[in-house]
Amino acid sequence: MAADRRTVIENCSIATVDAQDTEYANGYVVLVGNRIESLGAGRAPDGLERVERRIDATGHLVTPGLVNTHHHFYQWITRGLATDHNLFDWLVALYPTWARIDEQMVRAAAQGSLAMMARGGVTTAMDHHYVFPKGSADLSGAIIGAARDMGVRFTLARGSMDRSEKDGGLPPDFAVETLEGALAATEETVRQHHDASFDAMTQVAVAPCSPFSVSTELMRQGAELARRLGVRLHTHGSETVEEEKFCHELFGMGPTDYFESTGWLGEDVWMAHCVHMNDSDIDAFARTGTGVAHCPSSNARLAAGIARVPDMLKAGVPVGLGVDGTASNESGELHTELRNALLINRLGAHREAALNARQALRLGTHGGARVLGRASQIGSLEAGKLADLVLWKLDTLAHASIADPVTALVFGAAAPVTASFVNGRQIVEDGRLLHADEDAIARSTREEAQRLARIAAQG
Repeated sequence: MAADRRTVIENCSIATVDAQDTEYANGYVVLVGNRIESLGAGRAPDGLERVERRIDATGHLVTPGLVNTHHHFYQWITRGLATDHNLFDWLVALYPTWARIDEQMVRAAAQGSLAMMARGGVTTAMDHHYVFPKGSADLSGAIIGAARDMGVRFTLARGSMDRSEKDGGLPPDFAVETLEGALAATEETVRQHHDASFDAMTQVAVAPCSPFSVSTELMRQGAELARRLGVRLHTHGSETVEEEKFCHELFGMGPTDYFESTGWLGEDVWMAHCVHMNDSDIDAFARTGTGVAHCPSSNARLAAGIARVPDMLKAGVPVGLGVDGTASNESGELHTELRNALLINRLGAHREAALNARQALRLGTHGGARVLGRASQIGSLEAGKLADLVLWKLDTLAHASIADPVTALVFGAAAPVTASFVNGRQIVEDGRLLHADEDAIARSTREEAQRLARIAAQG
C-alpha cells in the first residue's frame, strides 16, 4: 500500500479496545499507509483524497488484530501424539523426536503454524523456539523467513536449553547447547534480526526454556544479556505442580522466588502459563510489571490446571493469550482461545464473574500487545497506531441471532475472517491467505512430519 494512499472501511461495528473500550454500532476506519488515520461513528468524512479502496463492511465487526504471546511453531509436525499425558510425561515422550528436527522441518512447521493463526485473525505472532540440535543449521533464520513471507508482525523468542538428562533435566544430551554457545547464538540472533523501530515487523527476545531444562547460570546471564541489548525476556513459569516441586527440590524455593533471584521479574519479562501462582506470586508479578501469556487450551490438554487470570487482572498483572505449541493445542488457532479463556476461567473460583466477552477480547488484543511491549503501537484501534486489524463476518447463520457483536465473536462459533490487515497490507481475504499457498503448506508439513517420524523411529 502506497504511503499516502487511503483504504476506507465503512458500515461496520467497531470494538476499538482502547482505554475506554470505545465501540461503534456503525462506523468507519480510515487507513493511510501503515497507520490508522481516523475512525468513528457513521460514514467516513467527505472529501478524503487519494482513496485507493473502499470496503463495505456491512455485517462485520472490526477489531484490532489478535496478538499471540506464546507458541512453539516446530511442534506443528508432531501434532496428535502423547494425547493422554501430563506435561512432564509429554515432554519425555516427545523430546527424543523433537531433538531430530532440522531447518527444512522447522521452516515447514513455521509456515503451517503461521498460516493457521493468520487465517484466524492473528496479526502479531511469536515463537518460542528452544530446540537447536547439533548440525540443524539456521533454525532462527528459517522461522523469521517464514513469518516475513506470511506478512505477519513477529517476535522470535530465541530459546535455549543447557540442562540435559545427564544434569537431571528432561532433554536428550544431544539436543541442548552449552552455556557459552547458547548465549553467543542468542546475541547474534538479536544483532541480526531485532528491529526496535515503531513499526518493526521482526523483534527478538531472549528466552531460555524453563527452570527444568536450563541452568541457573543461563537464566542469570540470559537476563543480563537481554538488558544489555535492550530486548525483552521470555520463559515458561509455574505451569504444573510438578514444576513447583522440582524448583523446591533443586533450588530450595518456588518458581517465582527463583525467577526473582535470577533477575527474571520486571516490566521487560513475560512468562508462559503461570497456572500455579499463590497470592504472593501474583503480588510479585504486579509489583514488578511481569507479564503472563495465558494458554487455556494447552493447560487443559496437559491437565496443568486453571490459571488465576481474574486475580492477576485485578492485581494489575499484564496478561495476554497464547496458542502454545500445536503438540499441546492441535488447533493452532488463537481466536478459539478467546472463548476458551472465558469458559475455562468460569470453572475456577470466580465462576460466572471470572471473565466477560470484552475482557476476553482485550486479553487477545491489547493485553497481548502490552505483554510484548508494543501497546503504544498495536493492540487497539486508535488514530496514529499501526494498521493491524481484522474484519470478522458476523451475519451468517452461526451468529445471526446474537445481537451484540462482541458477544457473538467470543461466545459464538469461530467467526470467518473476511479481511485481515498487517501494517496496512491485507494478508487474508475471505478466509484465505493472500501471500501463501495453503495447499502447498499442507503438503509440505505432512511430508516433513512423516520424515521426522521415520528419523525418530530409527533412533
